[in-house]
Amino acid sequence: MTPSTAERPQMPFEDFEDLVAAAPEHVRLEYVDGRVHTKDPLSVEDFEELERRAPETVHLEYINGKLEVKAMPDGNYRSIYSWLVRQFLLHRPDLDLAPESGVKAEAYRKGRARTDAVLAPVDHFVGHGEWSDTDGMLMALEITSHDWDTNRRDRIDKPVGHAEADIPVYLLVDRDNCTVVVYSDPKDGRYQQIDSSPWGATVELPPPVSVTLDTEPLKKYAR
Repeated sequence: MTPSTAERPQMPFEDFEDLVAAAPEHVRLEYVDGRVHTKDPLSVEDFEELERRAPETVHLEYINGKLEVKAMPDGNYRSIYSWLVRQFLLHRPDLDLAPESGVKAEAYRKGRARTDAVLAPVDHFVGHGEWSDTDGMLMALEITSHDWDTNRRDRIDKPVGHAEADIPVYLLVDRDNCTVVVYSDPKDGRYQQIDSSPWGATVELPPPVSVTLDTEPLKKYAR
């Protein structure tokens, strides 16, 4: 199930105005049907400068060569993330589930994904800048938002981008479909294994994560 257009939150025009005011002079933005577009091709370097200048209320990504605005998390999102943190602390105390991680994704690390979280060894990100190379990351996590770009961004573009960057596991907690989807075994820019389970099932996260999740608690976060 995917939310209807009327239910999908759009970027407030006030946030767009703030982003335009902060943008570098040579980055031209336009606002169409609640979405932000660039009038000209955007390089990775231009995106990183725009992202650095963006207001705190605007979270930006650069996916498949396009500028994306990530929805702000709601209460159920935060509760799901907190539940996952507790699970990994219990089963893998040697790892950190680092939130809001900037990842150099896609082929040749040309994408810039703002993942909901990345699983990596404790202190893995010490000394890193805003955007981290994926070497050493065990898993990327996304928890879907109820915005109109979720299907393309989280279910299509990010599995490709994370596989191209050789992140071993991509975990998608899909709030629209009440499923947990585990992507694994990246090869030639695609995950070879995709396993979808309904909330309430026991979910096996394969090596190098090697964690079993009892997802029964997720049922209370269903819409």
